[in-house]
Amino acid sequence: MKTTRLIKIVNTLIVIVTVMATCHPTVVNAFNTNNAELLEIKPSSALITAKKSSTLKIEIDVEELKKIRLERKRAEEEQRRIEEERRKAEEASKIVYDGMTLEELSNKLNRSLNSDLGGKGELFAKLSIEYNVDPYLAVAISMHETGCKWNCSRLVKSCNNVGGMKGSPGCGGGAYASFATLDEGIRAFISNISRNYASKGLTTPEAMGPKYAGSQEWPSKVRSYMNEIKAK
Repeated sequence: MKTTRLIKIVNTLIVIVTVMATCHPTVVNAFNTNNAELLEIKPSSALITAKKSSTLKIEIDVEELKKIRLERKRAEEEQRRIEEERRKAEEASKIVYDGMTLEELSNKLNRSLNSDLGGKGELFAKLSIEYNVDPYLAVAISMHETGCKWNCSRLVKSCNNVGGMKGSPGCGGGAYASFATLDEGIRAFISNISRNYASKGLTTPEAMGPKYAGSQEWPSKVRSYMNEIKAK
């Protein structure tokens, strides 16, 4: 085939150029003639210049060379696509928590998330895994603190605060923190649990309660939500 022959020529050219480069060439010229590339190399090596002909000329069809490069690029892109699909398939089948894949965990959390938090199960799942936080605990606290089992509170609707976190800028100028977006508020909430509680060994409602909330009923209420989430 013409393409195969051209590839052989190109490969031969590469070998020749490499050899002659080792011999310290003094002249290298490349130019186009009638839609073809002409490569001219004149080496200064005594071994080569002693011969009668010291100039190498190889003519290559430019269009054929372009086709080869395009085919190679397409093959590389296809290989990258296949590898990415394989990576996604492996990721999708990976067990991330409580014997479930990310998709299964996301769906489970979504069955308990309503109102403004409806459909945010995947985000809760991903961030909980990222920050090494119990996803059941994170969702349970947000449900208890903001009433999102039925209809989220003003703190969520107006200031995207899903965990009753205090800070600045304040929501409406108050003590509770305000966030630009709901996703930002969820990330800040789970990050807060990770930094200030989980990293210190406070990984259950009972352990977190005294520090997170002043109410003695807080741990049992959050635990009740956790059990409800697990059961769905």
